[in-house]
Amino acid sequence: MSDFEGLDLQAVEDQMAADEETGGSHRVVLGVLDGTTDDAEWVEAIEEGAVLVLNVDGDMNALASGFARPVKDAGGDLMHFRGFLIVTPAGVTIDKNRLDT
Repeated sequence: MSDFEGLDLQAVEDQMAADEETGGSHRVVLGVLDGTTDDAEWVEAIEEGAVLVLNVDGDMNALASGFARPVKDAGGDLMHFRGFLIVTPAGVTIDKNRLDT
């Protein structure tokens, strides 16, 4: 059996077209949230469709206050998880189903 027999090329093309329409960048940005990076840089990365995974070094609420509201207002999501702040753009959800609440 060919490796390509099970591949749904139409689904792949549809996903690529959807990504182009939504501007998804397929980019994950790793960084440190410590106040040294300007809030506008984080907002710009989110607006470009990137997901941020930021190690929090300090008071998360104070450090994220400059970009959290613009991200939420644009339809993005933020979640603190094990010392990291995960920030996603609109259209990218954070699936919390596997976490114990």
